[in-house]
Amino acid sequence: MLSSDISLVVTFIVFVGAFGTVVLIAWPFLQRGRMTSRLKSVTQHRQDLSDRQMAALQQPQRTVRARQKRHVEIMKSLLDRLNLKEKLQAKELRAQLYRAGFRSQTAPVIYISSSLIGPVALPAAVYAYLSVIMPALATGRLLLALVGAAAFGFFTPRLYVSNAAANRKKAMTRAFPDALDLLVICVEAGLSLEGAVARVTEEMAASAREMAEEIGLLGAELAFLGDRRQAYENFADRTGLESAKSLSTTLIQAERYGTSIAVGLRVLSQENRDSRLAAAEKKAGALPAQLTVPMILFFLPVLFIVITVPAAIQIMNR
Repeated sequence: MLSSDISLVVTFIVFVGAFGTVVLIAWPFLQRGRMTSRLKSVTQHRQDLSDRQMAALQQPQRTVRARQKRHVEIMKSLLDRLNLKEKLQAKELRAQLYRAGFRSQTAPVIYISSSLIGPVALPAAVYAYLSVIMPALATGRLLLALVGAAAFGFFTPRLYVSNAAANRKKAMTRAFPDALDLLVICVEAGLSLEGAVARVTEEMAASAREMAEEIGLLGAELAFLGDRRQAYENFADRTGLESAKSLSTTLIQAERYGTSIAVGLRVLSQENRDSRLAAAEKKAGALPAQLTVPMILFFLPVLFIVITVPAAIQIMNR
C-alpha cells in the first residue's frame, strides 16, 4: 500500500515537471506570436489612420481639380511654350504656396499664370472700359490708368498669397500652444505618437482647422515616409513657425537618443508658455510709449479746452 502511494506521488511529480518543462519551452514562442499579432495590429491601425487622414485632406482637392482641370491644362501648355517649366518646380515657390494653404499640384501653375495674364488682361479691360465710358480722356491719364492696372494685375497674386500665408501663420500661432498641450496629454496618457497626432487632429478640426490640417499631414507622413525625421522637418517647413521647428527638433532628438517623448514635449510646452508670457509682458511694457502720441493729439487738447474755456468766458463777461 505504501509503495503504491509512493509510486503515485513520484508519477505526479514527474508529470508536473514534464508539464512545466513543456510550458517553459513553449512560452517564448507564445510570447513571440502575441508580439507579432500586436505589431500587425499596430501597423494596421497606423495604416487606417493615414488612409483616413489622406482621404479627408484630398476630398476637397479632388473637387477643385475636376473643375479646374481644363483651365490648368491650357495654362500649363502656355507656360511650357514660354520656357517657364523650371519655375514651376522652384522649391521656394512651393514652400510659399504651402504656407499659404495651397498644396495642390496645380497651385504653382495658377499662380504663375495669374502673374503673367493679369498685367495684360487687366489693362486691356480698363482700356475697353475707359474707351466706352470716357472716350475723350487725355492720353496722359489713360496711360497712367493702364500702368496702374498692369501693376495691380502683376502684384495682386503676390499680395494675395503673402496675405493668406500671414493670416494662416497667425492662426496657427494662436492654436499651436493648445495643440502642443493636447499632444502632451495624449502621449502621457499612453498613446503612441501616431495615435496622439491623430487624436489632436480630430479634437482641433473644428476650433483650429489650419493647425489640424498640418498635424494631420504630419501623421500621414509618419505612416508613409520611411524617414520619420523627414516628416518632422516637413512639418516645420510647412508651418514656418519657430515653435514648430522646436517641436521638430525635440522629436528628432528623442528618437535619436532614446529619451522620453513625453518629457521633451512637457519641457517644450512649458517653454512655449513662458515665451508667450514674455511676449505679453513686452507688449504691456511698450503700451505707455505707444499711447504717448494719441494722448498728445486727442487727450491734451481737450484737457486744455476744459481748463481754459471757463476762465476765458469769465474774463469776457467782466
